Amino acid sequence: MPERRRIRTLTDLPDSLRALRTPADPGFWRSPVRGARFTAVLGVVLLAGLTLLFVTGLLSYAAYNPDLNPVNDKTPGKGWLGFYLFSWPTGPHWLYRLTQGLHVTVGIVLVPVLLAKLWSVIPRLFALPPARSVGHALERISLLLLVGGALFEFLTGLLNIQLDYLFPGSFYTLHFYGAWVFLAGFVTHTVLKLPQAVRVLRNGIPRGEPDTLAAPDPLPATLSRRGALAMVGAGSLLLLITSAGRGFDGPLRRIALLTPRGGTDPGPGPNAFQINKTAAAVRITPADTGERWRLTVRGPAGELRLSRADLLAMEQHSAALPIACVEGWSTSDQLWRGVRLSDLAALAGHPDRPPGVFVESLQRSGSFRKAALRDNQVRDGRSLLALEVNGAPLSPDHGYPARIIVPAAPGVLNTKWVETLTFGEL
Repeated sequence: MPERRRIRTLTDLPDSLRALRTPADPGFWRSPVRGARFTAVLGVVLLAGLTLLFVTGLLSYAAYNPDLNPVNDKTPGKGWLGFYLFSWPTGPHWLYRLTQGLHVTVGIVLVPVLLAKLWSVIPRLFALPPARSVGHALERISLLLLVGGALFEFLTGLLNIQLDYLFPGSFYTLHFYGAWVFLAGFVTHTVLKLPQAVRVLRNGIPRGEPDTLAAPDPLPATLSRRGALAMVGAGSLLLLITSAGRGFDGPLRRIALLTPRGGTDPGPGPNAFQINKTAAAVRITPADTGERWRLTVRGPAGELRLSRADLLAMEQHSAALPIACVEGWSTSDQLWRGVRLSDLAALAGHPDRPPGVFVESLQRSGSFRKAALRDNQVRDGRSLLALEVNGAPLSPDHGYPARIIVPAAPGVLNTKWVETLTFGEL
C-alpha cells in the first residue's frame, strides 16, 4: 500500500478544500498587493484629504448661519456640536465658492483612495477573535466607526452632488451627524495607527517582524504595489478631470461630465449661467411676478409695498459676484445690479446700523424658501436686492422680479423671487 500523503500546511490542501476557507481565515485573502506599506501610503493620503473634508464641511455648515434663525438650522438640537459657529464673513466674495468647491472636489477625488484603503485592510474586519485586549477592542470599534462613517458620508455626499435626494430625512441633518460619528472613529484610529504608518513609511517592516497585512499564501503577482498605487492615482485624476470643471466656465465645465451643472452649456445671453431650480419647478407663474407683484418691506417704520418700478427708481448699485452651491458647482462672477439691502433697511427704519433681515420668497414649498441673513451681510455694500444681471433684467429662472445676492453666501441663501423683507432682530 502506498504511504498516505500528510497535509502539513494550508498550501497542501486540495483546491476543493481550500475553497472552503472563510473570510476569517487569513489564507482566504491571497492578493500579493496587500501589505503594510501599501496601506500606509493610502492612509497618509486619506489623513490629509479627510482632514480637509472635515474642516471645509464645518465651514460650509457655518456659512448657512444655522444659529441665526430656525429656518436656517437644519440640525435642531445640535447642542454643543455647534460650538464652532461664527458670523460668516462676506469677504473674500469667492470664499464659499472656494471652500465648498474644495469640499466636494476633494471628496470625489478621494473615492478611489478610500475604496483601495478599505480593500487593503478588509481581512482585519473579519479577524478572530474580535478583541484580544482592551486596546485591540478600541481599535476594532474605531475601525467600525471609521469605515461605517466614511461610507455613509461619501454615499450621502455623492448622492447630494447628483441631486438624488434618496435620504430618509434631511441631507443636512444626516450628513452633519454622520460627520461627527466619522470624526470619532477617524481621530481614534489616527491616534492608534499613525505612528505605525509613519514608521513603516520611513523604515519599512523591521527585520524579523511579519507584515500582518500581507497575504500568507499569495497568488502570483500580476501587478506590483507601485502599479496598484498608480492605478488608484489615475482613477482619482480621472475623477478630478471629469468633475472639477463644474466650478469654472468654458472648456473645463464642458468636461465635467460626472456632475450636474457641468458638461452642458447653458446657452448664450446675459442670463445664461447655471441654476438649481427653475421657476416652473417651484410653480412660479407669470401672474405671480407680473404687474401685481409688490415687494413688502417691514421694520420699525412700518410696512412698505414697492413695485419693481419703485425699486428701479431707487439708487442702483452693481456687484460682481458668483453663485456657489452646496453641491460644489459655481459660476464665475456675474455683474448684478439693484438696490442695496442697507438702503432698504434704512427705508424700513434702520438708517444707522442695519440689522439682519428675514427673507421670504414667492416659492410656497421646498427648502430655503425662507432664509435669514446676518447684519454683517446686510451692511456689506455688495449685498443687493438684484433686479438685473449682466446688463439685462433677471430671467424668471434667475429670480425675476427680484432676488437676493450676497458675497460669499451659499446659493440657497441668495433667495429668488423675493416677496418680503423683514429687518430686525433675528
